[in-house]
Amino acid sequence: MRQGIPKNRKLCLQAAGIVLGTLLYAVSINYFLLPTRLGEGGVVGLTTIAYYTLGIAPYLTNFVLNGVLLIAGYRFLDKRTTFLSLWAIFWLSVFLKLPVVAVYHTSQTIIPTVASGVLTGIALGIIMRCGGTIAGSTILAKIANRYLGIQTGTATLILDLSVALPMVFIIGFQNMLLTVFELYLSDMLLNQFIARVGAKKAIFIVSDAHAAIAAELSERLQQGITVLKGEGFYSGRERTLLYLVCTPAQIAKVVPIVEKVDANALIVVEHVRSARGLQMHQLL
Repeated sequence: MRQGIPKNRKLCLQAAGIVLGTLLYAVSINYFLLPTRLGEGGVVGLTTIAYYTLGIAPYLTNFVLNGVLLIAGYRFLDKRTTFLSLWAIFWLSVFLKLPVVAVYHTSQTIIPTVASGVLTGIALGIIMRCGGTIAGSTILAKIANRYLGIQTGTATLILDLSVALPMVFIIGFQNMLLTVFELYLSDMLLNQFIARVGAKKAIFIVSDAHAAIAAELSERLQQGITVLKGEGFYSGRERTLLYLVCTPAQIAKVVPIVEKVDANALIVVEHVRSARGLQMHQLL
């Protein structure tokens, strides 16, 4: 029972995050995209086509097409992702059905284009960070990311363009170009959001005071630490390395803690995005 509580709490947080993400996505569609007569990619792009040509409500097309696609691709996803994706599709359809309170009118079409791209990128980032998808091109992009290693935003962009470009015959050349720009902006923000929000960083620490540093970090951060043995090529001495995985916010705490114990300690963040240390030739 005690182990089930954190899992249930995490699922609740993920479900709440997806509701927020789908709300932002619906705002992007109802308040900026449709009033400006812009297109979209994937299933949402198909819903706009159905809306512009046949007058079919976006929430209905979204629910039917995304539901069918999710059922067809469920075997590529785990049960939790499938459940959270169904949850996202349901709430996106609910929010799309809500009446639009006030539409933002402007002759500068680039403004709603940018607003839609930013909101869509953040919305998809929240949904995917919470473990879900909105089916459509995002579920195909997640499959491509898992099995082909393609960045989620890049795969989404490729799939979205395959729907957006032919829309030139419906929304015109100018709006098609604006749609492509909106897709590019949203997918680049999606990549950045996934890469930065909630991301983990790996840190290597080299110090003669490794035992004291490990004890201090463990007590202050409640963080698991791995002790590795190595040998410095320059000095020929055996060295002890500390390895830990933490959040970007924790990195800001790690450095002062380590320097308080050993001002000459070497600290390296994975991908060499940050490295600190004094007398490095003596350390290694």
